[in-house]
Amino acid sequence: MSSSATHTHAAGKPDHAPAAKSSPPALTWFEGKWHEGDPKVMGVLSPGAWLGASIFDGARGFDGVAPDLDRHCERAIASARYFGMKPPVTAGELERLAREGMAKFPRGTELYIRPLIWASAGLVLPDPDSTRFALTLEPMPIPPFTGFTACLSPFRRPATDQAPTEAKAGCLYPNVARMQADAERRGFDAAIVLDPSGNVAEFCSSNLFIAKDRVVATPMINGTFLNGITRQRVITLLAEAGYAVEERRVTLADVLGADEVFSTGNYAKVKPCIRVEDRNFQTGPVATKARDLYFAWARAGR
Repeated sequence: MSSSATHTHAAGKPDHAPAAKSSPPALTWFEGKWHEGDPKVMGVLSPGAWLGASIFDGARGFDGVAPDLDRHCERAIASARYFGMKPPVTAGELERLAREGMAKFPRGTELYIRPLIWASAGLVLPDPDSTRFALTLEPMPIPPFTGFTACLSPFRRPATDQAPTEAKAGCLYPNVARMQADAERRGFDAAIVLDPSGNVAEFCSSNLFIAKDRVVATPMINGTFLNGITRQRVITLLAEAGYAVEERRVTLADVLGADEVFSTGNYAKVKPCIRVEDRNFQTGPVATKARDLYFAWARAGR
């Protein structure tokens, strides 16, 4: 899913990837202090572990900045509340802790910032008063601006009456995983996923954009996938740069007939798609401009 109140995502890659061996260890804030590595935060009796009663979010830190960190923290809290939990922290407290954690790493470290909120008691229905949280900062390089390939997934996004699609919930990701696994078995890096009506929703772990004749389009938000925070930012930046950006119904035929296709998500930010099924694409000027605009905006610390 995308980096939307879904996921944030990098096309062709999971939201989590191992850090380089030379990187410093991950840091996790849990129960009032920072821990190195991978601390135990829940047991087998926790509904967060065996019932999927958990939500998470993902933000990025790099070069001393954390673009839209406040919005990621706000989405984490909103997701937890949507799930029926009572978050023991506010969005502002999450953001403060994330910035405190960032300061513990060398300035050039590229970080994946992941708040995790879960229920630690309850049977089927989580006990809201048992809600706990942890905040992890993990060294994770931002992927280079290289192209990826995608196929059409046989699996679809669920409708709002079929799953908690308005939350960035851990229980939604087994569906993402089977989309990714199917694509890789077929020799592709990622998958394009349809919504229950048969229209394009997004890539399996990132939001989807197309461009044709300098008009940019992305699937309209319909509740089956998250409105990614990076997606929203790129729409704004492209519009400010003079591009016509449409949020509308997008079909697979629209994708195959586009001049270029690209993704947005928290993990990789902007990535060009260079093949959809048997149709090849070039890394185009719109995707290149979107990435340049995003990182210029982010590094300006706005």
